[in-house]
Amino acid sequence: MTSSYRIGMIVPSSNTTMETEIPAMLRAREEVRPERFTFHSSRMRMQQVTPEELVAMDSDSLRCAAELADARVDIVAYACLVAIMSQGPGYHAESQQRLAAVAQRESGTGIPVLSSAGALTEALAHLDAKNIAVITPYMRPLTATVCGYIENEGFNVIDSLSLEVPGNLAVGRLDPQDLLEHARRVKTSGADALVLSACVQMPSLPVLDAVQQEFDIPVVTAAAATTWRILNRLGLDPVVPRAGALLAP
Repeated sequence: MTSSYRIGMIVPSSNTTMETEIPAMLRAREEVRPERFTFHSSRMRMQQVTPEELVAMDSDSLRCAAELADARVDIVAYACLVAIMSQGPGYHAESQQRLAAVAQRESGTGIPVLSSAGALTEALAHLDAKNIAVITPYMRPLTATVCGYIENEGFNVIDSLSLEVPGNLAVGRLDPQDLLEHARRVKTSGADALVLSACVQMPSLPVLDAVQQEFDIPVVTAAAATTWRILNRLGLDPVVPRAGALLAP
């Protein structure tokens, strides 16, 4: 009998990418592994990527965890990287604990909880990357916050590129094909990994494989790292075709 897993996602209300890219990756995995997946989301209100909206949105994540627990999902992914990173160094661990406690209380059973912020840094550690280059859609001050958070986790950001798109809907409408040129612009000499999209809303999956083929270092995205961590936490092989070095079969 083929095992099936319910994937729960906590996403910003204006996010249109994670519910596209994570299912696409796990559907691609079905080409090479027997497990099957369904996808279930709860939304936190957020329109503009500003510190004020991010704080308000993060406070709503507990409600989302309770809603997903009602569906008895097998895992919960807090799929907003910057909402976590803007709250201060190491906040992903605190957030995951709080969400897991809510899910436990509401469901009566332990439901694994992860975050895109934690998944990205854990993926970089798994790849043994020390020096990294980063591309974000954010305004420069928010990119600096993200890079500082990553560095606090023990990495060195040697270069970053900010696309300076303030609206979250606009970020979701960015053409992923442009990332091919952005990846050539950011400094990768001396880097151990390239974070092609340090944002769960900036589309990247359509070009992830092409960019990976162009570089001899691992190319990672927040969405790919989240998918990798989901599979790990479920005890499944973290393999997805055409999704970069992190998920290579």
